[in-house]
Amino acid sequence: MEEDKKDNTARPAPVRLAFRLSYLGSRFFGSQMQACSRTVEGEFIAACRRLSLFEDWRQAGFQSAGRTDRGVHARGQVIAFTTDAPERAIGTLNLQLPPDLWCSAWAEVPELFHPRYDAKSRTYRYYFSEIPPAMEEVKKAARHFLGIHDFSSFARVRDKNPLRHILAISVAEEDGFGYLEVTAESFLWHQVRCMATALLRVGYGESPEESIQRYLQGETDKPLSPAPAEGLVLWETDCGVTWSLLPERERSSTFMNHLRRHHALMEKVCLVLRQP
Repeated sequence: MEEDKKDNTARPAPVRLAFRLSYLGSRFFGSQMQACSRTVEGEFIAACRRLSLFEDWRQAGFQSAGRTDRGVHARGQVIAFTTDAPERAIGTLNLQLPPDLWCSAWAEVPELFHPRYDAKSRTYRYYFSEIPPAMEEVKKAARHFLGIHDFSSFARVRDKNPLRHILAISVAEEDGFGYLEVTAESFLWHQVRCMATALLRVGYGESPEESIQRYLQGETDKPLSPAPAEGLVLWETDCGVTWSLLPERERSSTFMNHLRRHHALMEKVCLVLRQP
């Protein structure tokens, strides 16, 4: 009995940690864990097990701020778990994660911290493959989304409440691309991508600016298909956490540089093939 008591006393107290994640979604079947598919949560939990940060993810209270679909990227996903080896987690997790998934920051958080329920807001950016010709009209149309609206026409609602509160929205240009940035308390499935589709229709003159209001009021039967997942980035999740930055991960930087070079090469090949 005395021996058991000594062992228990010697164990370090468990610590709850939060990590801010970035990932390229192209090779993931979404963020949520699945039995037979590669996912963000699956890779992260596997890395934690290899490092003996926990054995059972449920007992460790492993949770994420939300799910992203297949092909969607992130620079502001948040996960949390409890471990008795916090220093090992902070110092070595990035050494175990694959190159298309990495931690950019960490924080020690309260025992009951839940990244989903403690999130005050989430911000997404949707990058358009090219700048729509009528960008000023797109900017005007985007303002109709501000406030609380029924987004039944913009999402797969199922059994969810279709009302969502858009806190901020903007449309801008960056490095030759246009983008939509939207912040809300929470989002419905495919909501941002359907919002992007509606705004692109305005930008290409297929629908008037007022069409956004008609969709929000349920007055149109023209269906909206979500824009391609590859343009969407989970930009930020505000959980009220003060982050400590982690060093840039060389393996991930090298991976992304190779990826950028590959796409530049394919662009060159396409141009050559089009020549007479």
